[in-house]
Amino acid sequence: MTATRPGGEPSIRRYLEHPRGGPTVLRIVLGTQLRRLRERSNITREAAGDAIRGSHAKISRLELGRTGFKERDVSDLLTLYGVTDEAERADFLALARQASTPGWWNRYSDVLPSWFETHIGLEEAASVIRTYEVQFIPGLLQTEEYARAVVRLGHPRSPVPEVERRVQLRMERQKLLRAEGAPRLWAVMDEASLRRPLGGPAMMRAQFEKLLEAARLPNVTLQVAPFEIGGLAAAGGPITILRFQEPDLPDIVYLEQLTSALYLDKPDDVDNYLAVLDRLSAEACTPRQTEEFLQGLIDAGRG
Repeated sequence: MTATRPGGEPSIRRYLEHPRGGPTVLRIVLGTQLRRLRERSNITREAAGDAIRGSHAKISRLELGRTGFKERDVSDLLTLYGVTDEAERADFLALARQASTPGWWNRYSDVLPSWFETHIGLEEAASVIRTYEVQFIPGLLQTEEYARAVVRLGHPRSPVPEVERRVQLRMERQKLLRAEGAPRLWAVMDEASLRRPLGGPAMMRAQFEKLLEAARLPNVTLQVAPFEIGGLAAAGGPITILRFQEPDLPDIVYLEQLTSALYLDKPDDVDNYLAVLDRLSAEACTPRQTEEFLQGLIDAGRG
């Protein structure tokens, strides 16, 4: 089967042959393809919902990739949309099965809220991760001790085993940066995140050393936004933008809050946040200056 359908759109075969990012991304891809088929057939969400014994809201959730797919539902929708080619139907059903396979993070479901599970799945599939952090070192770059201190701040009443589970999850996420086909991480850290002491001088020194080590990876770019540049357009909170190579996945802005998160993918929203990160990157220390800044913090901690 070719990589594209006659209309020039990417075939789902490429996602079956080269899956990346686990079920989160595959659900989005499958939902996007089903939405295109529905719109091409001029069928309303209400009519599609009736075909699978559901509602238009269920169709909306399926098309956005926010819920799992039953093979029976996918089969019924394909019939409704006039997809009769057996090979094409088989690809859709195979993708539905893969989209229902738990990701590695599923074993941490006891400490993983659903809104953050989505982020991990998108993070796994991203080709570029751009982030700005205000209070803490980015989670993908934290030492185990630093991560433990941050988790305890956010979950002061959690028992020790639960804290350790959250720390293990964070350490597992970090393997992404050294995996084959690792994404590019471009992180801007507010100077406040480096100056805020957690756990004592020795722990902070170890954290700075890890940042310096990460800065030397070919796929990692680190910048510090120093106090001297004054107010920042992103001062309201941390920002992460995920970019993907897959044509069915738009850039996504991730805004984490205390007990939830926002995911924005409308072009105007994404463009606004990209402009903010571009401005931050232009005003922040260069990567070389950032390495010198970190080395200065390490040297000061040894004094």
